[in-house]
Amino acid sequence: MTADRLHERLERATADLDPPFAVLDLDALDANAADLTARAGGKPIRVASKSVRCRAVLRRVLARPGFAGVLGYSLREALWLASGDDAVSDDVVVGYPSVDRAALRALAADETAAARITLMVDSADHLDLIDDVVPPGRRPELRVCLDVDASLRTAGGRVHIGVRRSPVHTPEDAVALARRVAARDGVRLVGLMAYEAQIAGVQDAPAGRRLRGLAVRGLQAVSARELAARRAAVVAAVSEVAPLEFVNGGGTGSLERTAIEDAVTEVAAGSGLYSPVLFDGYRAFTARPATYYAVPVTRAPAAGVVTVAGGGWIASGPPGADRLPTPTFPAGLRWLPTEGTGEVQTPLRGAGDLRVGDRVWFRHAKAGEVCEHVDELHALAGDAVPGRFPTYRGEGGAFG
Repeated sequence: MTADRLHERLERATADLDPPFAVLDLDALDANAADLTARAGGKPIRVASKSVRCRAVLRRVLARPGFAGVLGYSLREALWLASGDDAVSDDVVVGYPSVDRAALRALAADETAAARITLMVDSADHLDLIDDVVPPGRRPELRVCLDVDASLRTAGGRVHIGVRRSPVHTPEDAVALARRVAARDGVRLVGLMAYEAQIAGVQDAPAGRRLRGLAVRGLQAVSARELAARRAAVVAAVSEVAPLEFVNGGGTGSLERTAIEDAVTEVAAGSGLYSPVLFDGYRAFTARPATYYAVPVTRAPAAGVVTVAGGGWIASGPPGADRLPTPTFPAGLRWLPTEGTGEVQTPLRGAGDLRVGDRVWFRHAKAGEVCEHVDELHALAGDAVPGRFPTYRGEGGAFG
């Protein structure tokens, strides 16, 4: 579909809506989901909920073959997703350690939730905190997963390429912690996770930056080889301490690479469903943008310039232009370097024949964060909007 045709489709389908609002293109979402499963090569995909933040979308994706379970981002969220007769999933791994005492008490008080939710740990300190909140004799057995650092360390550890996550890096580190878990009452080691952000979350073919792309691909190739060997060694060593139900790895940008590792039993993905701007520059796949948001033109302060209301839905991460939303329709718009995108207004050059009351469509830099700004996603199917999907925010879910 051409850009002009897509713009026309968005405008026609939402003609009766007043901006600001966000749209989810279900045709693109389903195509992206199919592409992810193909790239996973038969390995089940655990859906990363922080990149979705909409229960209706999670249900839609999990109903597809090839997807199984949720990778959550907070324990409160996991309790919400795994509880009740309308639970989104009976298998939620919390991707980050939790020190939320109230949520830990709620988990310990609910045997069903305790059987469905797996906690993440990377230190005995996490085990101590759990025991301090609810001692082993006063809770059901809690499922735990080891978070293993997947970054590349070179030059004797002086150079660190990747994100700062877990202190557990080597097979020896992992075995030491696994033994601490095995020696504790009230917890059971069931899984292992190692997320390679430097491969899965970094564009390897950024537009207009050929040399950077070459450098990124070289580093990613080195990192992938090192990690595959180390991850296999970690899994083998930890499996001598406790049988593992799952070994999770990868992300949208590395599915096919991670899925071929024998040590990995499942991969994770979420951003590739919505395909935000930061996932445009990958060689392994071409996803279809599935989320857009519209804001109204409120001023025309100069020739060729319009100002829209709000629009500054900034993405998390290192400060920079790549974290700003991209004005997408009409084509040719660009924000002013001296102002960027603002909380209450955003001036844009290249306005052409835009007038007060018209709309400008943006794409967000990252995936699920767009849902923190709206109560619902207007579901676009074909040339119609057949329904609305409440976001976490729209359902009162605020999980940090």
